Amino acid sequence: MVELLTLAGVAMLVFVVAALVQAVTGFGSVLAALPGLLLVTDPTRAVVVATIVSMVLTAGIAVRERAFIDRRDSLLLTVTGIVGMPLGLVLLEVADERLLSAGIAVVMLVLVLLMARTPQIGRRGLPIVGIVSGGLLTSTGMNGPPLVMALIDREPRRYRATLQAVFAGQDLVAVAAFALLGHVDAQVLVLSLGGVAGLPIGWWLGDAIFKRVPPDRLRPLVIGTLAVSAAAVLVGALT
Repeated sequence: MVELLTLAGVAMLVFVVAALVQAVTGFGSVLAALPGLLLVTDPTRAVVVATIVSMVLTAGIAVRERAFIDRRDSLLLTVTGIVGMPLGLVLLEVADERLLSAGIAVVMLVLVLLMARTPQIGRRGLPIVGIVSGGLLTSTGMNGPPLVMALIDREPRRYRATLQAVFAGQDLVAVAAFALLGHVDAQVLVLSLGGVAGLPIGWWLGDAIFKRVPPDRLRPLVIGTLAVSAAAVLVGALT
């Protein structure tokens, strides 16, 4: 019992920070949560917990900020994301745990470099972005970076709201797949409940910061968040 309460407490603290990051940058909850979760559980459970808690967070925010959602693009990215999920599920099943942790860090670093080059992704590229994000979600829990690359140049409130809608849709399908494959056990549920308990505080703090961030500072902030999270995961994988 003490061990379970400790796990829940750690998850709560982890997701206070994760929700704060999500509120400020528009994504980031999984990226911020994974290093902390990997300290108390294995990579597969960490991915599943991060996805479950992200689903709760993003669904709530998508409903609250629905007036700012680009509905056509969010639907396109959600549907194409579902197409890419089976490959990610296969990787999650067969990958070695240390390799999976290292892979999470490598994927993050590559995407940081791509974002730093300020790529222009038009609407024709959205299906590819969706497929890639779906595969990343079910293998690493990190569907955010490619979606951010596609939406970052939009007005900040519209960018954040559209991201939450896509995350919520993709997360729902991914969580159902995780459950069917037997990845939701008692430890996952305890960590998830603890994480959900930390969301309101983190979002409240982060939303207050978001309202004060000028649009031209959003991209550097997002890139910095990715870089720090990638470095933390890589260190964890190598130690």
